[in-house]
Amino acid sequence: MSRIRWSQTNPVLTRAGASRRGLAAGVLALGIAGAVPPAHAAKPPIRIGVPVGLSGANSVVAPSVVQAAKLAVSQINAGGGILGRKLVLDVADDGSGADGAVKAFDSLIFRQKVDVLISMETSAARNAGLPVVARGHTPYIYTSYYEGHSCSPYLYVDAWVPEQQVPPIVDYFMQHEHAKTFFLVGSDYAFGRGMLDLTRKYIEAHGGKVVGEEFLPMDASDWTSVLSKLRAAHPDALISSTAGGAPNVTLTKQLRAAGIKVLYGNLAEDEGTAKAIGPDAAGTYLSQSYFTGIENPKNTDFKAALKKMFGANMKTPNDLSEPEYDGIYLYKAAVEKAGSTNAAKVLKALPTVSFDGPRGVVRMSDEHHAPLTLYLGEVQADGSVKIIKSFPHVSPGDQCPTLK
Repeated sequence: MSRIRWSQTNPVLTRAGASRRGLAAGVLALGIAGAVPPAHAAKPPIRIGVPVGLSGANSVVAPSVVQAAKLAVSQINAGGGILGRKLVLDVADDGSGADGAVKAFDSLIFRQKVDVLISMETSAARNAGLPVVARGHTPYIYTSYYEGHSCSPYLYVDAWVPEQQVPPIVDYFMQHEHAKTFFLVGSDYAFGRGMLDLTRKYIEAHGGKVVGEEFLPMDASDWTSVLSKLRAAHPDALISSTAGGAPNVTLTKQLRAAGIKVLYGNLAEDEGTAKAIGPDAAGTYLSQSYFTGIENPKNTDFKAALKKMFGANMKTPNDLSEPEYDGIYLYKAAVEKAGSTNAAKVLKALPTVSFDGPRGVVRMSDEHHAPLTLYLGEVQADGSVKIIKSFPHVSPGDQCPTLK
């Protein structure tokens, strides 16, 4: 049976009570026992820390990430755990930002004593948390797409970077839709600026022109001024890169309400958020390493298992949640190869192991990053994504060449 327990300074809560309070603060210990054989009951559990934005910009997508983590842990525990030890999830709300991340990482590593961190986060949260990871010598599998070039001996990434994600959208707009002029919109932080910096360079290198580039704070919800500049610039295409979640909802809805007709490529919208946006998301082009429409038996099984576990409460799996599932299985493979949860041994094993999951085979072998198959898709009126084209085994390029 699962348990939800606040940190030492808070009273014990039932699951319903925690839900009523929105999972808003503190560290949640999600003990997922599964079906671990009694012979292993005396062994201490392996603790997986999941710092994630249950509040703030990522609150739209965080529930799907937690569900993917719970599914992986439940499946692994049902199979006997890892090295005969069950897994326990410790989930902490990082508030989708830097200050919250420092607190969440510190609590998970030094109070909860987790063996590993596996989660998606904003780049601001990741960057703020990495020094805490280094102090705690804790392996950290980052499962979020991001702007690239974040390098640490403790950090491994199983999600895409701009070198993998930008070309499918820009090439399609230029080659198939004959777009020549582009307007770029982003959130004013590492991810938004990093993604659009590479996008601008890629567009210009391929003969296109950027006619406008605008940034708003991560928590911005009013895009009126940006949309006025977009309208005045008359571009062939708009490409956005926001903090994900809530900013994507507000930007898309306000773009449609303004009646601006433009090709729209979104570098930060996941499939779950597209469904949350509703009909206004239709016609948005996405480039991702995971869509629910990927046709392979493992993806079919993954979706069925989520549905069975969460029923009507299941969140749409997406390119921010599915890598969480993969990340836990990659950690399992590394621990089994290392024969231990010892951080140094696990870190050495991580680039040598792989997991064949819903996205296909994932291996974080290229400078702590993963070659991935990318899919170009178009959001439909019902929020589903029609896959237009796939790009197998795309290299992440030079990310961390000095890391051993």
